[in-house]
Amino acid sequence: MPAIGAILTIAAGAAAPLTGVDAAQAPIVVVASPLGEHDADTVHPVAVAVPAALPEQLARTTPGVSINEMQGNPLQVDVNYRGFTASPLAGTPQGLSVYLDGVRINQPFAEVVNWDLIPMAALAEVELVPGAAPQFGRNALGGVLVLRTRSGKSDPGAALEASAGSFGRVTGTAQWGGAADNGLHWFALADHFRESGWRALSPSRATRAFAKLGWSGARSEAALTGLFADSNLNGNGLQEMRLLEADRTSIYTAPDNTRARHWLAELKGGHTLSDTVRISANAFWRRTRSQTYNGDINDDALAENVYQPSADERAALAAAGYTGFPLAGESRANTPFPRWRCIANVLLNDEPNEKCNALANRSLTTQHEWGLGAELVLTGTLAGLDHTMTLGLAYVNNRASFGQGTQFGYLLADRTVMPVDGPGAFADGTQASEDAFDARVDLGSRSASLGLYALDRLRLTGALRLDLAARFDRTSVHNRDRITPGGGTGSLDSDPVFQRLNPSATLVWTPGQDAELALAWSQASRAPSAVELGCSDPASPCRLPNALAGDPPLRQVIARTVEARAQLRRKGWSLRASVFRTAASDDILFVTDDPSGYGYFRNFGQTRRQGLELAGSAVLGRVTLSASYALLDATFRSPEVVGGAANSSNDGPGPGFEGNIAVRPGDRIPLLPRHQVKAALEWTPAEPLTLTLDMVAASASLARGNENGGHRADGTYYLGPGQSGGYAVFNAGAALRPWPGVTLFATVRNLLNRRYATAAQLGPAAFDPAGSFVAQPFAGPVIDGERPLVSSTFYAPGAPRSVQVGLRAKL
Repeated sequence: MPAIGAILTIAAGAAAPLTGVDAAQAPIVVVASPLGEHDADTVHPVAVAVPAALPEQLARTTPGVSINEMQGNPLQVDVNYRGFTASPLAGTPQGLSVYLDGVRINQPFAEVVNWDLIPMAALAEVELVPGAAPQFGRNALGGVLVLRTRSGKSDPGAALEASAGSFGRVTGTAQWGGAADNGLHWFALADHFRESGWRALSPSRATRAFAKLGWSGARSEAALTGLFADSNLNGNGLQEMRLLEADRTSIYTAPDNTRARHWLAELKGGHTLSDTVRISANAFWRRTRSQTYNGDINDDALAENVYQPSADERAALAAAGYTGFPLAGESRANTPFPRWRCIANVLLNDEPNEKCNALANRSLTTQHEWGLGAELVLTGTLAGLDHTMTLGLAYVNNRASFGQGTQFGYLLADRTVMPVDGPGAFADGTQASEDAFDARVDLGSRSASLGLYALDRLRLTGALRLDLAARFDRTSVHNRDRITPGGGTGSLDSDPVFQRLNPSATLVWTPGQDAELALAWSQASRAPSAVELGCSDPASPCRLPNALAGDPPLRQVIARTVEARAQLRRKGWSLRASVFRTAASDDILFVTDDPSGYGYFRNFGQTRRQGLELAGSAVLGRVTLSASYALLDATFRSPEVVGGAANSSNDGPGPGFEGNIAVRPGDRIPLLPRHQVKAALEWTPAEPLTLTLDMVAASASLARGNENGGHRADGTYYLGPGQSGGYAVFNAGAALRPWPGVTLFATVRNLLNRRYATAAQLGPAAFDPAGSFVAQPFAGPVIDGERPLVSSTFYAPGAPRSVQVGLRAKL
């Protein structure tokens, strides 16, 4: 693949090192493909502690990678690279692709990446391919993560690992691998992660099992791989700034639970036909079942009177057998958590959408996917020039079913949601209210994607080579609405087809054995996902991730990248520098329609991500040093008007009212820090002992909802700065090897116990500083029947200091 790559190698015998592998240690890799391998040098540093998931490893070691902990769970993290994202959250624009042993593991329905389903301990190598990478197909706009797993040949023998630490975190891994003289090899692994979580009501667990049975001969090899993962995660998300200041472990609402099961089977093999011809192929099947239960604030109730029940409501409560409800006088001053008007309106099927201050959102997604791929590699001469050509194809077919419902309820004092049963219990549009909404979804989706690609490496001179590539993709999506079939506004029916040819080219000059210079241009595209297609009608906005609505056509996103990179390697040290610019057209943006969170997806003119990355490493006797700096300038390049109800600069009729904001060319894209610095030190004072220290620092980033950068707090209607502040977090570790094959390790995350946030979002505040629910925070003014609200900055808080100790034994 004509793309410039950086390789992060995970240590054999453990899931990941603390200090990681500096990407500057690896040579520039310019040929990679979904089924291909490479011969780049790899480094196996000392393993200190197992990260919770791959994003933690990438964020601490890889230049240009940052994370947003929007979900509030270490296994549900957004990974950002050069301004593009791979996220487990449906509705997030997905600009990165992830491959596991040649299988693209972005989920087909929403293109999300479920990090909790990837067994870290089974990974042998992670290759990060930056820039638009067309030969990897859909979503490879900003880069591709290529994950390769271990085998019995690379990791023979048995090994056990166990660790325990702060917040009830317990991990365990068992593995066994081997190889026979007849070419047969095997590898099996099981791991488990469990924690009670550092925030309230946030326990999580994940269990993964991985097995590989393979055979290799002189000219052929084959492997059958199986993966099973089961997780039960609670991610309690963002917290409002005042509540976070009062209690950093607090949550906004609960539960926020996701349960998932994943099965994957793959058969992969290759055969060398001659010295100049090689063929490889794979076939796979996978199934994912994901179930969510989220308790949320009903923002529609914030401007309503949700306190004293009326005479009709009291009568309905009495008829249903309820007692203890107030006959008069209930108000915001004496009722921090109202419930009686909610219960009564559910019984009457009248206005629960206005009188219930909470929602219980449930969803079930099942996905089945199968596919196959093949590559033919030809080595020879072309017009007298040495060249290597790769011809490939990939076909994927998937089916998805998505169902969702919303039940009205009320908040309890611990901020959990209590659903209410009755005739108006569910948001199905039948309520006798002018603002009644239908949040039901029952969607069936089928899609198929065919990709044909070619790569050619031409050796122009002894020091100069040219790499060319192109891929043609055709993707068809078939959405069928089981509630409102037939198409048109309010229906999810659609049958779009997307196709495109994307090329790329890279010129690499090697003036000496230890130096490389590269210049690359590439183009990639992504077709809208079924989720985006199902929520793209301005006339029928949806509430994500809670509902979908009609679907006018969306266009493909096209990203074009220019990058220049230089690398110098000497004995004991290395340096790398790169500059890049990615211009994206028809980027897909979720446009908020009103304060309740309703909105729709639409194509958004132009965006641009540009910057530079510097990385270096050095070995000084028993000390290894590495450091990197990344500058990212990510901006909107086209004007746009989007919802900005919680933004002080909106065009509403007055402070605290709903309104829009104008995005201008040059405004920064939210959630992306402009500056990142990473540094690591590894010291071996004596052969059995290794000590490590690493630091991750990031500058401030704008909050979602502050796309125009115009938000300013006034202390009354608008609270908080509209951005997350910069931070620097230090981590330390130690590994002691008292006997051969035995390692005792300890790690301290957030060594200085820094209070920081990785992301922020603007939104209406439902609670006062004491944590009591507040509806109608202002008596007036009343404009068109609406009252102003208090809006605030919500943060994704980073975890406090934690300690983890463990034992690793090679048997």
